[in-house]
Amino acid sequence: MIDFAVIGSGISGATISNKLNRKYSIKVFEKAKGVGGRSSFKRFKGKIGFDHGLQYLSPRSKEFKSFTNKLVRKRVIKHWKGNHEFLNEKIKRDKKHVKLIGVRGNNDISKHLLKNINCKFQSELSVIKRQKNCWFLKFKDDSSTYAKNLIITAPFPQVKKLASKFVKTKLFKNKVKMNSSLTVLLIMNKTNSNASSFFTNDNILGWVSNENSKKRFKYNKDLWVLQSTYEYGKKHTDNYRNKKKFYTNILINKFKKLSKVKIKKIYFTHIHGWKYSSNSAPLKILSYWDKKIGLGICGDWFGGPRLENGWLSANNLYKKIKQIKLK
Repeated sequence: MIDFAVIGSGISGATISNKLNRKYSIKVFEKAKGVGGRSSFKRFKGKIGFDHGLQYLSPRSKEFKSFTNKLVRKRVIKHWKGNHEFLNEKIKRDKKHVKLIGVRGNNDISKHLLKNINCKFQSELSVIKRQKNCWFLKFKDDSSTYAKNLIITAPFPQVKKLASKFVKTKLFKNKVKMNSSLTVLLIMNKTNSNASSFFTNDNILGWVSNENSKKRFKYNKDLWVLQSTYEYGKKHTDNYRNKKKFYTNILINKFKKLSKVKIKKIYFTHIHGWKYSSNSAPLKILSYWDKKIGLGICGDWFGGPRLENGWLSANNLYKKIKQIKLK
């Protein structure tokens, strides 16, 4: 029986697993095909692909800056330079804040942290039960496992559904508002645009990224990531699957109008809805740990919308676990 089962391979799951793996037996369960969670990298072919969710890191805390500096030295992440344009003059330009990206993709951090850790993909957790002194976990593919301790790093609504009957505090009484957004991946004709990204002043299209500018690959076509605003995502993420072409065209047409980039031919599009993208309202605690039953919960929704908050949450949980003697 493993010491810890960790649900999720995003920054929180990868961080807590990396720390626990130094002393305990760990297994990570991820519902997607690969690691990264919200930092997933959508591969098109070879090294060519898109940062599907998270576009870059901009460290704020002293601890996270130290962590990312080490990753830069190890060539796991690098600086994303270039021309980051603000189409809304009311937005303050954050020139003083660096933009960091994975050398191959923004899931590189999770890959680095989970190196040599046992991960099982396409394993979506459906049922958890407390049996005697261990956890019984059942997944949607009908596989199951037992673990002495359980760490869940999923978004707030999913954790609440799975674990509410085991949590004795008021954690799930918090009104956690998760942001939603639509993301379109676009491959089009090569252009002369020198923009690395666009922040817009639009109520539909909020952010655009030029993947070619990240200098991970050379390609004779342009790759762009178009992300909707949270306001637009809130209204349409639940229904986008029934009208994928419709929503794809809306975001692409907004991109054309706002950026003035000339689209002559489109070669590939893909749209994805991030139902639980982030939480803009931080809680008063950074993580949850019940030593009596061995249940831990961490994630960026504890501290705020940034990936950095997920890393801080996982570190906070590890400190709580480290203070007690596990059986």
